[in-house]
Amino acid sequence: MHASDTLMFREAHESADVVARQFAANERVVGELAAALRAQPPRFIVTCARGSSDHAAAYAKYVFETQLGIVTASASPSVTSVYAAPQQWEGALFIAISQSGKSPDLVRNAQAAKVAGARVVAMVNVEDSPLAAVADTVIPLHAGPERSVAATKSYLAALAAILHLCARWHGDAKLCAALEALPGALRAGWDADWSALVDGLAGAHNLFVVGRGFGFAAALEAALKFKETCGLHAEAFSAAEVKHGPMALVGPDFPVLCFAQDDGTLESTLAVANEFRGRGAQVLVAAPGRSGEGFLPLAAGLPALCTPLLTIQSFYRAASELALRRGFNPDVPPHLNKVTETV
Repeated sequence: MHASDTLMFREAHESADVVARQFAANERVVGELAAALRAQPPRFIVTCARGSSDHAAAYAKYVFETQLGIVTASASPSVTSVYAAPQQWEGALFIAISQSGKSPDLVRNAQAAKVAGARVVAMVNVEDSPLAAVADTVIPLHAGPERSVAATKSYLAALAAILHLCARWHGDAKLCAALEALPGALRAGWDADWSALVDGLAGAHNLFVVGRGFGFAAALEAALKFKETCGLHAEAFSAAEVKHGPMALVGPDFPVLCFAQDDGTLESTLAVANEFRGRGAQVLVAAPGRSGEGFLPLAAGLPALCTPLLTIQSFYRAASELALRRGFNPDVPPHLNKVTETV
């Protein structure tokens, strides 16, 4: 089997079209929600999600806090679904993110958020799902059917929906222009050569994935996909946190993958990568416009908060190839189902 034969590869390849379709289809609903949020700003934002969708929520935290200045926190679903502890969410914006919209804990949290006085928004791929039925506003992901167990285009669609809402809410001209350029950038970036990742990790047993700021969520997502599709134990760390203890594990030939974007976190992330190299580690870095040995190609030119979408799309393609190289079918990971329902 070739990577292009896998659902994971083909679905990730659709991401540019998904994002373009989503932006066009959601302009009215996102514009109306943004206008309402400008007229009556929330006191704070609460996100609620599991798995890859929770990584999208981690991205939302950095986007909303940096662009809007509104504190954004991740809800622990079991606080409501298991412990039934009422929360004080009056005046909050509650954003639930899900591919299927079926998991009982997310639905219960959305219901509890409404009772607690929050405005509930569902970013969901299945528009007639139980989660969508609870929400005050539904922002469809428009990813279309996703059959591979490993979420790809639906994850990128969630990041795009977060960007779309932020751009219209904030009204930033540069970010609005970036939305128009993003689908084209995704198409252009699909053919980026990340074969060094596939070759370098074919025989690996463990690795760190490092990111910071907007890129931290991409590190979380990549670490999950390494485990899920490649049978490779990977842990994600912030470039600021990895030196506090995990650094002790890094020695000669230990693999490290770093994701960077061109903002205030760039130099510190590259410095961590260089420190790892100084210890003899096997380090790969994806950073916009950087090239040469040890670097994975990543296009420059878009605002830094758009870079993680380009990064993770290139990663998905490489991960589908790496999985096959390591003897796994990325579409059917052992012991996993497409829809995970937790309480």
